[in-house]
Amino acid sequence: MSRRHLPYRRRLLATFAAFAVLAGTAAAAPAAPAVPAAPPITPVAATPLATLDDTYYQDALGKTGTQLKSALHSIISVQTKISYSQVWDALKNTDQDPANSSNVILLYTGRSEPKSDNGGAVGQWNREHVWAKSHGDFGTSTGPGTDIHHLRPEDVTVNSIRGNKDFDNGGTAVSGAAGNYTDSDSFEPRDAVKGDVARMILYMAVRYEGDDAFADLEPNDRVDNGSAPNIGRLSVLKQWSQEDPPDSFEERRNDVIFDRYQHNRNPFIDHPEWVEAIW
Repeated sequence: MSRRHLPYRRRLLATFAAFAVLAGTAAAAPAAPAVPAAPPITPVAATPLATLDDTYYQDALGKTGTQLKSALHSIISVQTKISYSQVWDALKNTDQDPANSSNVILLYTGRSEPKSDNGGAVGQWNREHVWAKSHGDFGTSTGPGTDIHHLRPEDVTVNSIRGNKDFDNGGTAVSGAAGNYTDSDSFEPRDAVKGDVARMILYMAVRYEGDDAFADLEPNDRVDNGSAPNIGRLSVLKQWSQEDPPDSFEERRNDVIFDRYQHNRNPFIDHPEWVEAIW
């Protein structure tokens, strides 16, 4: 062998030796189980409100009452619809825990729960329809039944306790969900998400006006609405929206839905004052 091949040969022998050591180590100790990595989430850049007003909301500016509601309906009805099965993955992004990318924040309990712990068993989280799907009988049909502007992760048991009740103040404390109260016909969420709930309900009332094969969803000032396409109490929802303005979690959620999934927005997160301007 010529001298010019010796360095290459030494490197090759060293590589084989290293593989032998590694193989011996692997044989001596069992390999640790692989830990699945959380799916990477690319940060979403918030769109400045001035830009949205100049583009997305330009046809709604300066209007009030039924004219504003009609203009917003035309704007937010332009959306991409997803299936009910796709909602699982969407919620793992929209409701991601800012402090732990492997978890989601549950709406009523506020608990941080692993994204992978979704399902129907006690202790898991499932998909809560904030506008109860029986109010208008839309079920899980693609459209209102899969609209992630009002679908949120929630503890299975607490979701069942809320059921299809309207929203109002009062009741007895909900076990396992501090700050939430319920009675026979209504549910009161914790203070930190009262405004979120109100703005989701009012989004649904503007988005679904009965012109797309689904019921005309409208809030009213009563409870125990049953299967009617109504949810109350409107006066309480308006109060909640004022007392709990949009926070960074709710604003990020709106941006994620707009940028990655449905490509429409909840206007009452961007312009909370429009609640009073319409109702």
